[in-house]
Amino acid sequence: MKNSDDVNVDGKVALVTGAARGIGRACALALAEAGADIALGLRDIDADNGMIKEIEAMGRKVLPLQMDVSKMDEIHAAFEKIKEHYQRVDIVVNNAGVAPENLAENVTEKDFDYTLNVNLKGTFFVSQAAGKMMIRQRYGRIINLSSQAGFVALPGESVYCMTKAGIAHLTKCLAAEWGKYNITVNAVAPTFIYTPGTEEYLANEESKKRVLSKIVLGKIGEPKDVANAVLFLASPAASLITGATLLIDGGWTTL
Repeated sequence: MKNSDDVNVDGKVALVTGAARGIGRACALALAEAGADIALGLRDIDADNGMIKEIEAMGRKVLPLQMDVSKMDEIHAAFEKIKEHYQRVDIVVNNAGVAPENLAENVTEKDFDYTLNVNLKGTFFVSQAAGKMMIRQRYGRIINLSSQAGFVALPGESVYCMTKAGIAHLTKCLAAEWGKYNITVNAVAPTFIYTPGTEEYLANEESKKRVLSKIVLGKIGEPKDVANAVLFLASPAASLITGATLLIDGGWTTL
């Protein structure tokens, strides 16, 4: 008898939203490398950035999906295609998110609504659609993307922080409802990660210095640091973990 479970997802079907770049891309590739067939949720279905070929080269199946998670019709259509193509979904990574930066006194209603529609509404309704399939299967793994911004205040990002705090609590609520169906719901909460979305900010030496001054480990993360945690939570090794948010913040929130 083995004393540990493998960190793999052999034979599973995984959907990753916001999969075209950055953390989403890293998660999709990590899950494929670990044995899963992949559904790519893309805001622009023609912008897969070479991922289809990369995943197919690993010997995995891949299904690109037009999936702007702020649009209910695209969520529903994407899940219909998953049902037709794979007949199931075992893992969902709710990665799609936006972060318009503005001081609280200058936030517009348009930016407020858009941020909530993608980050919170999108995460909820993707989870709902997945949950319906997973309840029938009596199996599922949902991993949401929260952020350290859900646990500490970041000036100029009040709406983003609010949505990421909401995702952490939504994770607990869904875990409590769906545990009886053998569905786990967890979240990861990264710090600043080198991605296309943070490239401009971290290219500024003063900004980068401020970030590093908060990170106990003294380094900014790479997308694979988040993908590794997502893979763990999706694997049999995390079968008794649900409702948790794993901080991947280099110690920022310990200060």
